Amino acid sequence: MRRLVAFALLTAACNGGGRGDGDTGAPIDLDDPILDPEACEECHPKHFAQWQGSMHAYAAEDPVFRAMNARGQRETNGELGDFCISCHAPLAVRLGLTEDGLNLDEIPRKFHGVTCYFCHDATDVTDSHNAPIELAWDGIMRGNVTDPAPNDFHDAAYSARQDGRFLATGNLCGACHDIVTPKGVHLERTYAEWLASFYSRPDPLDPQRPDQTKFGQTCPQCHMSTDPETTVIADYEGVPGNRKYHDHRMVGVDVALTPFPDPATAPMYEGDQRAAIDDVRKSVLCGSLCVRQGDAGPEIVVWLHNETAGHNWPSGATQDRRAWVELVATKAGDEVLLESGVVDDATPVATLDDPNLWLLRDRIFDEQGEEVHMFWEAASYESKQLPVATTFFGDATTWQKRVYPVAEMPEEVRIRVRLRPMGLEVLEDLVASGDLDPAIVARMETFDVPPVTLTYTTQAAEPSETYGSCVHSGDVCRSPFTDCTRLSSAELCAMEPACTFQDGTCQPAP
Repeated sequence: MRRLVAFALLTAACNGGGRGDGDTGAPIDLDDPILDPEACEECHPKHFAQWQGSMHAYAAEDPVFRAMNARGQRETNGELGDFCISCHAPLAVRLGLTEDGLNLDEIPRKFHGVTCYFCHDATDVTDSHNAPIELAWDGIMRGNVTDPAPNDFHDAAYSARQDGRFLATGNLCGACHDIVTPKGVHLERTYAEWLASFYSRPDPLDPQRPDQTKFGQTCPQCHMSTDPETTVIADYEGVPGNRKYHDHRMVGVDVALTPFPDPATAPMYEGDQRAAIDDVRKSVLCGSLCVRQGDAGPEIVVWLHNETAGHNWPSGATQDRRAWVELVATKAGDEVLLESGVVDDATPVATLDDPNLWLLRDRIFDEQGEEVHMFWEAASYESKQLPVATTFFGDATTWQKRVYPVAEMPEEVRIRVRLRPMGLEVLEDLVASGDLDPAIVARMETFDVPPVTLTYTTQAAEPSETYGSCVHSGDVCRSPFTDCTRLSSAELCAMEPACTFQDGTCQPAP
């Protein structure tokens, strides 16, 4: 009852003439509280707190985004237009508050970033990239609750598009997480990668099952994990306690590069975000580290596998991301036989003179075939990522390897996969053009990906007829194989090209 006064004040604005007509799609009044995430905090404090520290909330504040947008507008003579800001502050664009994102400081903060209203008022997605999301503008907040409790602040409705159990949620997320540039280059392909994977498909034996994620895997399932316990998800009288809570931090690999949302609370939010990101990274990759006698002499073989990501790894703005393998091989007395990918945290890895470097990223090129950093210059790209499986149990097709020749058999080999959300040389390019504060470069962290931090020794290694002697990330994460026996039916077996169904069992194909 303690909120009735606040809601009485809000109700007039919510239900009065300012609210837009859902049939005509007319925008609602700019002062309508439903557009302001801070108004949502009144009933949804936990949702708001998590969102407030998220990259969705940070999207329009990010100094790298602002620097790149400013430079892009300048170098294209304004032709870039709303290309960037349509995803980084979509409500501001839809409400006519900006055409290019250069006036963000003049726009109220409630319209910055990807806000509550933008996601929860969405009713349709008309294409697969560049934010073609249609809003109802009717003040109805849509979600996965089938029987929303009545309240005085907003109407509510169930929508499968906002229900993480259903694969339809993919195109709502994918609408912004899939980018085709004005030159027609399919630069960010996260949604396309998911669509091509088996994660995007319903159970082939029961395609109409209510919970499609028992077979597939949706964006919210990984990035908005569900609390296993039921709870109250709105602090409002009459709301039942049998709801499922969904995490609104929406973690990936990016982190805020400035104190956000403000200097006082930034340490708390930064710590929380990093903990959530670390948790996601614990299972995303797996690998094997092998030493063998090759045809031309001793060699080290590193195998990597995208274990749990529902898209390639890394994904997103992979022309900017830098993921790589650091390897150090030694013999007795710690004499170094081979190093690759070894850099300090202030050195751009892409500039290394290292013929053995295994760098996972996209490279982009202009019309003359010259490598460039800025996406509006790109006419083509070259991709080197860890692919996502396209078939159920299709792991054998997604393992990638790198062979490192070495002068003699090592006593010890150490590897780790390292990740920078953005390459230091890209940031330095923005500094050189005068668009980015040099202090931001030092804020870009280098992370390790824990499952692929491995140490090979002759004592710890297991012999293998095929791969040499190896150490692995775990018992279920070894060098590539397809375990056909795990496919329990002819239908599932038929989905795996490496398998055939014979004599009542799924077996390796001859």
